[in-house]
Amino acid sequence: MNSRINQLRSYMNDNRIDAMLITSPKHVYYLTGFATDPHERFLGLLLPRGDEALMLVPALDYEAAQAASSVANIHTHGDTDNAYDVLRKLIPSGVKSLGVEKEHLSVQRFETMSGTIGADSYVDVGLPLREMRAIKSPEEATRMRHAVRLVEDALRAGVAKVKPGVTEIELVAELEYQMKKLGAQGPSFDTMVLAGAKSALPHGHPDRTTVREGELLLFDLGVFADGYASDITRTFAVGEITDEMKRIYGAVLDGNLRAIESIRPGVSFGSLDRAARESIAAAGYGPQFNHRLGHGLGMDIHEYPSIHGNNEDLLREGMVFTVEPGVYVPGVGGVRIEDDVLVTANGVEVLTAYPKELTVIG
Repeated sequence: MNSRINQLRSYMNDNRIDAMLITSPKHVYYLTGFATDPHERFLGLLLPRGDEALMLVPALDYEAAQAASSVANIHTHGDTDNAYDVLRKLIPSGVKSLGVEKEHLSVQRFETMSGTIGADSYVDVGLPLREMRAIKSPEEATRMRHAVRLVEDALRAGVAKVKPGVTEIELVAELEYQMKKLGAQGPSFDTMVLAGAKSALPHGHPDRTTVREGELLLFDLGVFADGYASDITRTFAVGEITDEMKRIYGAVLDGNLRAIESIRPGVSFGSLDRAARESIAAAGYGPQFNHRLGHGLGMDIHEYPSIHGNNEDLLREGMVFTVEPGVYVPGVGGVRIEDDVLVTANGVEVLTAYPKELTVIG
């Protein structure tokens, strides 16, 4: 944790920022090891340049912060206190430039904070935090492998419940029950099970639609475990499906494999998207692949980078993201195959191991 704080201190020195105030609970956890949801209460990590780091936490979180945080200097505020008045007394005099997470702060909170603190300028420090989080440490990669194993076990349990007549929402309930039973903190996003023609809706909503033979069935799910997310999509055949459905599946699988084969440090994210898209277009389904190839994954289910054809940022060792091409044909159905991948020194480690070949279930 101290090495992460030291990276921020270097950024402060290089950019002449007098202090940083970190208020996102996930970033407080990332930098200190203390995890909490403060709800509407104020939580902040203050990093004055050249001085000791300190935390301001709700009084009810004091003991937990003492036990978990790598920062020893912990202050509290009660429910009847004005947290920003408490914060103002903790900020060293002479702070003119304050680094804040502009993406996290609401306008209301920023106006309240700036009116109380009175710094001359407020600098967005989202970029250095994004860059730090983009490269996963070996410990983070281990946690993400664990999250992947949990979601794959939940998926196996859910697939075992598939039979004609079961509803999408019944399968969602089974999957989310299995997640908790297996030890996950919970789903990392709204679990998606889409049957038949609804599988052609990339962001469809499960309901009481029933599973029927001769159709596609799409599962998209993830979990949070030890603070990190997983995300997997698999599409199945329920009984015998049409030749067109099989062609769609084959096109998506080939796009998925071609993108993964292209992963290594130094190539661009755009080249991965193009590799999958060109393969799917060659199969005749280019217009039906209507979203980006994938997204970054870590403490959030969606984080930097965004993997699309115009992103020429380069892959670096330690990055984790999804590869999830899809083809969606209205009235027929859709196929998406999503893997979680880790960029290694020589290429890629595919974290998701659930089989990708077309599988008949039910």
